[in-house]
Amino acid sequence: MITKRIIPCLDVKDGRVVKGVNFANLSDVSSPVALGKFYSDCGADELVFYDITASSDGRKLFTDILTEVARNIFIPLTVGGGINTLDDFDRVLKCGADKVSVNSGAIKNPELVKEAALKYGDQCVVISVDAKRVDGHFRVFAKGGREDTGMEAISWVKRCVQNGAGEVVLNSIDTDGVKKGFDLKMLEAVCDAVNVPVIASGGAGSAQDFVTLFQTLPGVSAGLAASIFHFGQVQISDLKQLLKQNGIPVRLTR
Repeated sequence: MITKRIIPCLDVKDGRVVKGVNFANLSDVSSPVALGKFYSDCGADELVFYDITASSDGRKLFTDILTEVARNIFIPLTVGGGINTLDDFDRVLKCGADKVSVNSGAIKNPELVKEAALKYGDQCVVISVDAKRVDGHFRVFAKGGREDTGMEAISWVKRCVQNGAGEVVLNSIDTDGVKKGFDLKMLEAVCDAVNVPVIASGGAGSAQDFVTLFQTLPGVSAGLAASIFHFGQVQISDLKQLLKQNGIPVRLTR
């Protein structure tokens, strides 16, 4: 049976890890290098590094910090933020990323996913979708959740997977930072629409939320969270033991 992955997320702004609620009111947390090493050492399955203002600032991702993070971890690293061209893919892969997450760049140029998948392989291309309910529909947002694209989220995910995205990260803006559980309805719609790994993001407030996620939606491949790990509310080793006790397959390191 395929193990479920636990993935901490580093949202990086001006070289520091930050965290907010509903993609707003950001507060400083830690150094991405120190935090990345901590998660690598304590049993995380993967790490996600998002330069969260690269797209909205119209600049390229901070490669110096990324390179240092990659040097200090021994788990797969997914990187996103300001990914708009194949050159951007190349740049972050050369910094040590294993997978590249694209969001606003794919919205601006839907062919980017296809081009990247052909050059680097489907397994390297992750489509990250920031989605929110608008008038009863799941809508895609761009530029770190600041801009409503008007696109329906499920059809957008399907299009990206058809173009070669090998993994989907679904970030629910509605539940982000609220700590009341993952957005199960939105995740279910995405899992029903595609046959690639789906990573749940946004809303984890306790270890039990991960149990509920994987028991309710066995098609979800991984749970991603930030603040509950950053502030020590949930220890990854304890979380994995709880998942195992509930019959959910996980990779145990100790």
